[in-house]
Amino acid sequence: MRQADEITAWLRDRPPQAGRTRILAVEGRSGSGKSTLAAACANKLGAPVVRMDDLYPGWDGLSAGIDALVEWVLRRLGAGQPARWRRYDWHRGEYAEWHDVRATDTLIVEGVGAGARPAAPYLSGLIWLEAADEIRRSRALARDGDSYIPHWTRWAAQEERYYTRDDVRSRADLTIFTD
Repeated sequence: MRQADEITAWLRDRPPQAGRTRILAVEGRSGSGKSTLAAACANKLGAPVVRMDDLYPGWDGLSAGIDALVEWVLRRLGAGQPARWRRYDWHRGEYAEWHDVRATDTLIVEGVGAGARPAAPYLSGLIWLEAADEIRRSRALARDGDSYIPHWTRWAAQEERYYTRDDVRSRADLTIFTD
């Protein structure tokens, strides 16, 4: 993925904002291609990825997922402390095991909420992915199957409130259009 090469080169020139760690946030609405881009960048950098999908405590948990990211990961890295996060088990409907964030000079956070205003002081870079609504919906439903259909509108409403409040797109360092 050519974009991953360009992004990783760009990111290497940016200073760390979370202690010694550069945090790259990959944001955009559901189905915009965040996970794919984050994985490609992580592969190029040898960096771990924290997925917001693992932090949200259920379908109504966008704000709580942002709080978890800031408290469990970003604030701790910023203070030079080890960070860890707890995976939400979507099938059981509760948080499960803890995961340590290995010491690294770069961490990628991907998902809706990765670029939230409370996370901004810790970010070395913020990327916004943009895709047409019909493409996003098609991708998301292909990825998550029928289990996502009843939640699409509910999640989209949360995204809308969040993006209206935090205006992530206008604060992004880079905007990438996907198709």
